[in-house]
Amino acid sequence: MSPNTMPVNTETLFIDGSKSGSAKNDGTKKTPLLYKVLLILALMTVIGGLLTGVMTYMNVGYSDTFFIDWSRALLAAYAIMPIGFLLMGLVTKFINHKLPNTKAYKRNLITGVVMACIMESMLAFSTASKTIGFANQTAFLNGWLEGFLVALPVGLTLMVIVSMTIKPKIEAFLKS
Repeated sequence: MSPNTMPVNTETLFIDGSKSGSAKNDGTKKTPLLYKVLLILALMTVIGGLLTGVMTYMNVGYSDTFFIDWSRALLAAYAIMPIGFLLMGLVTKFINHKLPNTKAYKRNLITGVVMACIMESMLAFSTASKTIGFANQTAFLNGWLEGFLVALPVGLTLMVIVSMTIKPKIEAFLKS
């Protein structure tokens, strides 16, 4: 074999231990774990960035420190959002169990609304804690409530769109 040619039987080893040359029983290749992680990180960045940006703006306004405050709130959101993804799975299972005869799009809509409220309250808490702090409890609670209420329409819109259109595709991608 010459030094410039690759061996014909090369395989890539993925993080989960599978090889690129191997196929599932149905004949399709398994999606690499790295792609799945990157998809989740991208979703977290877009959704978390948008929501914490609105909440940070409501808590501190647009000032010289806005982007620093926003980045701190977004970093705190990265710690909270995986909990949201786990809760979304639990809420989905719960709603599917309680409403088995309801059409899938209605169950996804209910899941989206419930998850928007849960995630908004968690992100409003983390954003208010990073931008206002806990020294003045009244200011903290007002910042949490204002951030929650102002970002709630944005969150509801995002979660309904995600639940109705993107979530089924993401679930299929993550299962592949």
